[in-house]
Amino acid sequence: MLSLLVLAYTLFPYYWAIVSSFRSGSELFSTSLVPSFDLAHYKALLADPVFTGSIINSLIVAGSTTVISLALAVAAAYALGRLNFSGRQAMLMAILVVSIFPQIAVMSGMFELVRWLGLYNRVGALILAYLIFTVPFTVWVLTSFMREFPRELEEAAIMDGCSHWRILTRILLPLMGPALASTGLLAFILAWNEFLFALTFILSDENRTVPVAIGLISGNSRYEYPFGPVMAASIIVTLPLLVLVLIFQRRIVSGLTAGAIKG
Repeated sequence: MLSLLVLAYTLFPYYWAIVSSFRSGSELFSTSLVPSFDLAHYKALLADPVFTGSIINSLIVAGSTTVISLALAVAAAYALGRLNFSGRQAMLMAILVVSIFPQIAVMSGMFELVRWLGLYNRVGALILAYLIFTVPFTVWVLTSFMREFPRELEEAAIMDGCSHWRILTRILLPLMGPALASTGLLAFILAWNEFLFALTFILSDENRTVPVAIGLISGNSRYEYPFGPVMAASIIVTLPLLVLVLIFQRRIVSGLTAGAIKG
């Protein structure tokens, strides 16, 4: 019984968002739990070139950020997790400290960097800005995963004359599929949902990402009651994340549980 109460408490806000996305006008104030299945908000949003363009922009930004973060993190994780050199622990602690800082603390410095590089009001500005919090996260997680591999793998490869690059790309990287899937998905979600940098570094509608586009719906004069369109937009932009989770479900579970059982 307690489990059902916790489940209902957890899922009810999401169910209410779905119900509200099908309502228009005064229906939004109804307390009925049964949705009316009015697709007017969904049709209007999908026909809006600004909103659909923001989805494409978010896919480009989040996808590029994830790929670059994983590429940098794999190399860094190999060095921090498999190689012995002075200052390794200090570097790991520095990465952890960087990830603790709130976004607003680095906002002014990142804005100056974006402006100096000529990336203001371009999607490249968001890719550069998002790396500041996705790279530390992916490096930390993949380093922990990299440490779990037995040393015998490297020793046998070194005996065969393999370089560190070949050990990483030919031996360890194929074994990191679950970790890359789970870490990459979490990095994608971080970049997909980011709002503060997207609001600050992008000025024009054609370059906006989804979170900002949803936030601006409430100020759109076309909607008398913007709550319904906001809920519909939220449901639409959640679908790509659900698809990714379903595709990589097994690898995500394996990646999250890796290293939990040893022996």
